Amino acid sequence: MEHFVVMGVSGCGKSSIGAAFAAAIGAEFMDGDDLHSDSNRVKMASGQPLNDDDRALWLVCVGRALRVTTGPVVIGCSALKRSYRDVIRSQLEQPVMFLHLTGSRQVLTARLAARTGHFMPAALLDSQLAALEPPNLDEAAIAVDINQTPQAILAELLRKTLLA
Repeated sequence: MEHFVVMGVSGCGKSSIGAAFAAAIGAEFMDGDDLHSDSNRVKMASGQPLNDDDRALWLVCVGRALRVTTGPVVIGCSALKRSYRDVIRSQLEQPVMFLHLTGSRQVLTARLAARTGHFMPAALLDSQLAALEPPNLDEAAIAVDINQTPQAILAELLRKTLLA
C-alpha cells in the first residue's frame, strides 16, 4: 500500500503522527488542513462547523493530492464520514488505507487545550464527534487508540499496517 490517510477528529494527532508515520515508511507527508479554502478556515476559526457542502471540494482536493503524488504518500485528513472517505477513494486508481486515530473525549479535550496556533477551535470537537462514522469492516482501515505516547502510537500503526 502506498496511499495512507491519517484520519480522526481535531486534536487526535493527524499531523504529528502522520508526519512521523510518513518518515518511518519513507513517504511524503501532506497536511490536509493546507488544502482547505480560505472560506473554510475563516468559518472554522469563527467557531462554525463545516457542513458537507463546505467539505466537498476539499475532499476532492485531498483525493487528487494523493493521486498525483508519485511514490508513497501520507495525508492527514479528518475523513469523518464514510461518504467523505468515498469521495477521497473516488479520486484514486490505487487503494488507500485509512489510519484512524481514536480517543476519548477527555483525551481529545486535553490535547486541544494544549494546542496553540491552530485555526480549529476546541469548541468544534463536539460537532466532529457527532459527525464521526468510524470505518466499517469493508473499508481498508486500521484504528489506534491515542491514549499512549506518540512513539507507541507510531509503533502500533507500523505493526498493524505490516499485518494488513
